[in-house]
Amino acid sequence: MDYLAAARRLADEVLFPAALSTDAADVVPRDLLDQLASAGLYGIAADADLPTTSAVVEVLASGCLTTAFVWVQHLGLVRSLASGGPPDVAARWLAPLAAGDIRAGVGLAGALPQPTLHARSDDHGWLVDGVSPFVSGWGRIDVIHLAARTPDDRIVWLIADAAEGPALRVERLHLAALNATATVRVTCRELRVGGDRVTGLLPASGGVAPEALRLHAALALGVTSRCCRLLGPTSLDRELAELRAELDRLGPGIQQARAAAGELAMRAAAALLARRGGQALLGSDHAQLLLREAMFTLGYALRPAARSSLLTRLGAPELA
Repeated sequence: MDYLAAARRLADEVLFPAALSTDAADVVPRDLLDQLASAGLYGIAADADLPTTSAVVEVLASGCLTTAFVWVQHLGLVRSLASGGPPDVAARWLAPLAAGDIRAGVGLAGALPQPTLHARSDDHGWLVDGVSPFVSGWGRIDVIHLAARTPDDRIVWLIADAAEGPALRVERLHLAALNATATVRVTCRELRVGGDRVTGLLPASGGVAPEALRLHAALALGVTSRCCRLLGPTSLDRELAELRAELDRLGPGIQQARAAAGELAMRAAAALLARRGGQALLGSDHAQLLLREAMFTLGYALRPAARSSLLTRLGAPELA
């Protein structure tokens, strides 16, 4: 299947023309996500390699970062089940997830250096307590792939229903950019998750996988690439190509490259806004939306090494 061709068609013919109205919506329109599912993109993490997946993320983000961001939250669960997840769990969940019939968000609070979501096991499965401060796609996702920290300092990954109840409450957050991702703060109070919904139990000291950082950076590259297309030929095109190649190497400097991707998106969007002038300040102009999208890629999910590199790039190194 030609995932990249499908993504390009959707980005240019569907997502980008609708991006301004999507940005103004309370939540990303379901129809846009349905079209990604119909194109087979919800299952990409099951059978495409990382370069292909990264390229598709970049292309979709160039069309509409809001839609791409809600969709990309789904990929981690699909990849975990397709690449060695428990066979019985994969047998139940992988096919409907890959088809987009079931759609997933992600809550990473238990995987953070200072976890805020914890889980303990008993004879019936797991009980989850705490807070996952950012879960996107509420109202458009069916399950949350939750990371919770265990008493013996491991990370248990669980498939929890994305439904409010006595044990799971949500608070809608207002975002300055990508507000239509319908991002919420999730609070769990003895949330019961069955043992048949565990996708992994891993050491907590593994750090962030380079592959995850590559996908994060792809979102910023998508914003940059759209800005470059609207600007026409500039030196930003070369910077984009060089940074993409550096990220694809998955080398030891990938944290710094991930930071550079956000900074490049901001410069590209600022250049587009300056080129457009006062017109760009109107809510009907794509330049202001791209600048806010770039701001989002600059600040979200920064790890300490990336943040330090970014601050140095911006001329504001952290105090010793």
